[in-house]
Amino acid sequence: MNRNIYSLLLMDDVVSAVDQLAYTQNTSRSNMVNQILADYLSVKTPEQRMRDIFQQIEALMDQQSAFQIQFQPSDAMLSVRTALAYKYRPTVRYSVELFRNDPKVLGELRVSSRTQSAGLLQMLDSFFRLWQKLEEGVLLDQHPAGIPCRIDNGRYVRTFYWPQEACTNTQLGETISAYIQTFDRALKAFFELDESNWKEGIEKIGLEYQKALQKEKILL
Repeated sequence: MNRNIYSLLLMDDVVSAVDQLAYTQNTSRSNMVNQILADYLSVKTPEQRMRDIFQQIEALMDQQSAFQIQFQPSDAMLSVRTALAYKYRPTVRYSVELFRNDPKVLGELRVSSRTQSAGLLQMLDSFFRLWQKLEEGVLLDQHPAGIPCRIDNGRYVRTFYWPQEACTNTQLGETISAYIQTFDRALKAFFELDESNWKEGIEKIGLEYQKALQKEKILL
């Protein structure tokens, strides 16, 4: 949706109330006014779409005791964190950013850990490359040019394209939540493996991932 600049004469008390509401929702005054008018006039906006998707993700992730919802610096982002069973129990953050007006890309998932441990970063990169191969093995038709992801020093970024099938915001939230939870289960299983059992464990993770994908009707 295109945006243009318009001049409005508003009462100071109204502006003050709008600013207060915008602050609580981590957005700007102009975006808050746009949302209020859109809600009143029943006009669907990208912000409403993102809010619906995030609300569904939050509802599903809240049901999992392993995850903690984080404070959001932007209304276009949602972050959750969890802990790994590795030495000092480092945390892993899953951050979902949704794009407002991109006709092809729905958003991105960023996985990272605030650690300086070279050993941990190396293990994370090893898992990320494994995950990439797993996805390439089962999503070739969906992504013939390769899985849209980046791996860099303990950081993983996965691009989510708009699904080919028509779907609701609730379904998108369910799919993104399922992806994060499946990814997290595989990551934790990987860290629990003994090096001597890596091959067998990796094959098991791959089979579990394929089963999880078969349950999803929407692919990103």
